[in-house]
Amino acid sequence: MNHKNIFLIGLFCILVFSVNSVYSQISNFNYAIGADLSFLKSAEDMGFKFKEDGVPKDGLKIFKDHGYEWIRLRLFHTPTRLPNNLQYTIELASKAKAMGFKFLLNYHYSDTWADPGKQYTPAAWEGKTHKELVEAVYEYTKSTMVAFREAGSFPEMVQIGNEVINGMLWPDGKLPDNWDNFADLLKAGIRGVYDACNETVKKPLIMIHIDQGGNKEKTRWFFDKIQSYGIDFDIIGQSYYPWWHGTLLDLRDNMIFMAETYRKPIILVEVAYCSSPTEYKERPGPFPETPEGQKEFLEEVNKIVTTAPGKYGAGVFWWEPATYGGRSTRDYFDEAGNVLPVITVFDRYTRR
Repeated sequence: MNHKNIFLIGLFCILVFSVNSVYSQISNFNYAIGADLSFLKSAEDMGFKFKEDGVPKDGLKIFKDHGYEWIRLRLFHTPTRLPNNLQYTIELASKAKAMGFKFLLNYHYSDTWADPGKQYTPAAWEGKTHKELVEAVYEYTKSTMVAFREAGSFPEMVQIGNEVINGMLWPDGKLPDNWDNFADLLKAGIRGVYDACNETVKKPLIMIHIDQGGNKEKTRWFFDKIQSYGIDFDIIGQSYYPWWHGTLLDLRDNMIFMAETYRKPIILVEVAYCSSPTEYKERPGPFPETPEGQKEFLEEVNKIVTTAPGKYGAGVFWWEPATYGGRSTRDYFDEAGNVLPVITVFDRYTRR
């Protein structure tokens, strides 16, 4: 056999192994039904009672009883007004995992909200050089992951940054001008996650999360660039709020595009709709902003995700359905704490 044939056979084996690895990764990943419940503990700590059929009930149990298997929790570096510090997050994650939830940890790498319009560097890191920021991201990620591991609440999945379409840790990692810096920061966070693992825990899946659920072109721009830097990640995360991110047809088209192009699991890790008139007061929405319309929205979004090509549609997470006193019309609960009809969407899918 000549050297050319040996090379071709070797290349074929590598390709088969890669395809089988991707297939195994997809086939072993159960569809994720989840919610970002980062405020739930603070609401209950203040005495708010979540209710079902008018009866007070543990908030996490309400979600568990209706098919929710994942909890997503954000982590701020040193928050001054919001509760989502390391201790708070470990306590809520520990309770959720004891109840059988899987845990997605969402690093904001900020002392407050990080999103496309703002990615504030933590006060403790201000004035650092790029090299120092890379080291800070690595050490912080590793040390906090070790803390979760030692508390017995190690996450099954980790987000490196929140809605990072415009980068993170501005100005150092701001896009589109600082792609090299941003890639360094992402890689540092991923290394921190992996280096916190030992023989007692399974390596978490890594999610990269943007906010372009209905925008195929921006999704292509971002993830093509991510691939060019060789970023090692497992899950595509997207936000989809229809008043910001396009129609349901836009979402469907982008799901098809992502599935066929990147061949990675895709989770809509933030979706929401309002149960009373909020976002569509001046124009018609895809569904009425009523409790029933909220439920119909989630049913339709779930249908779009589950029918993505190649079974790459991997899950749906609602954003913040359990706040204090129904302060947001995106909640699953009214002001008195009574759960709304949207909680029943996944009842038929509940794994017994």
